[in-house]
This record gives sequence, C-alpha cells and structure tokens, in this order.
Amino acid sequence: MALLQRLWRFYSAHQHLLLILLCLFLVLGSSSLMMIRSIRAGAGFWDLSHVYLGLLCVPLSLTFLVSNCTSGRWRQYFSLFIGDWRQIGADIGGLFKGKLPVAGGKGLFSLIEGLGMLLLLGVALTGLLWYLTQGSSDALLWRGWHKHLAHGFIGFLIVHAICALSHLLDFFRQ
Repeated sequence: MALLQRLWRFYSAHQHLLLILLCLFLVLGSSSLMMIRSIRAGAGFWDLSHVYLGLLCVPLSLTFLVSNCTSGRWRQYFSLFIGDWRQIGADIGGLFKGKLPVAGGKGLFSLIEGLGMLLLLGVALTGLLWYLTQGSSDALLWRGWHKHLAHGFIGFLIVHAICALSHLLDFFRQ
C-alpha cells in the first residue's frame, strides 16, 4: 500500500508535465495519421503510437480532472457554471484596461484551464470510443467528434500557452 501511495504522489506531482509531453506528441504527430475507420493492416509508428498513447491519455486525463477538482477545488475551474461571474468579469474588464488576469482563484485563467481539462477528457474519450467501434460506421462518427474536440483542444493549448507566458511576463515585471 505504501508503494502505491508513493507512486500516486509521484504521478500527482508530475501529471501536468506528463500530459503536456503526451499531448504535444499526439498533436504534432496527428498530421501523419493514416486511419479513418480503423487501424489499417501494416500501420506504422505514427498510427500505432497515436492510438496507444491516446488510450493512455484516457485514465491520465480522468485522474488529472479528478485530482484538480477534489476538495471543492472544482469551484475554482467551473465557477461560471455555478453562477459566480465576479472574478471572471473583473478579469475580462481588466483586459480592456490593459491589465493581465491574475493566475489562480476563480478567474479567467482558471476557467480556461477548466475548459481545457474537459476538452482533454473529451478528446481522450472520443478516441477511446473510436477505438472500441473500429470497423463500423460508428467509428466514423466518433472520429469526427474526436477531430472536432482535438481542434478545440489545440486552440486551448495555444490560449493556455499565451496565458502562461503572460503570467511569466507579469512575474518578471514585478
């Protein structure tokens, strides 16, 4: 039991980095994919690595979401959904005045992070559903959803990187 606890603590401390590396690999390699309805016979490195590393993202994205939302911290990322607009509104208003939003809290950056976690989980689950329905017409449906959510997730990655860089810029200004 102690070993499992140590492994969980290690994973918890490094899950963000692990997901960053996995997602970068999956996104950057996705243009080389040759799959539509199923994994083709004689599939190459890019196809197989995308499928199996993508399947690894299913439990990782789920545990990432759960670990970030335990102990009431879900309110930080999803305050919009419980009607708490105050800090988000203040952050958006501050943007129009040239102020960067504050990292943490229930503000704009946290909302973006929460949506990113949902997009990541959605991409992972639709990839899993494509894998489970390979060879059927349902696979095409799940592939379509997977691609749409992946495009949304790529947009999130760009916005997330801009937010992180702006946070670093603000840190160095002070």
